[in-house]
Amino acid sequence: MILKYSRQREAIYQYLQSRHDHPTADAVYDGVRQTFPNISLGTVYRNLILLRDIGKIRSVDVGDGVIHFDPDLSEHNHFVCRECGCVQDIKMKSIDRIKEIAGEHFDGRITGYTTYFYGICSDCLQKQNEALGKAVSAKSN
Repeated sequence: MILKYSRQREAIYQYLQSRHDHPTADAVYDGVRQTFPNISLGTVYRNLILLRDIGKIRSVDVGDGVIHFDPDLSEHNHFVCRECGCVQDIKMKSIDRIKEIAGEHFDGRITGYTTYFYGICSDCLQKQNEALGKAVSAKSN
């Protein structure tokens, strides 16, 4: 498939390349509007889906009801914060052996996997600790 060059599509792709937080279409729209104030959410969404379909980005469904977008096509794992909903890459040793383990009792061929880890991100932990410190301080006064 040969695609006609689009400055808007290129801006969407470059915006994603500059991010590491797996933004939603709404977040990409908000960011790209800085360069293209008249771009529509529909245009952003269509281009994100096109970029995904041609293999330039991937979509990530973490179960929060919205699609997140990731320009990193390498096999990697994600962390999802239960407090703020952020999605982050987790840098870790390979767990590719999981395909072999899963395949031990599966008649088909496993070619990939997606792993999500859930918990509380460092920013939310810091906010919780600050709130706890304020509560303890207020209680002792």
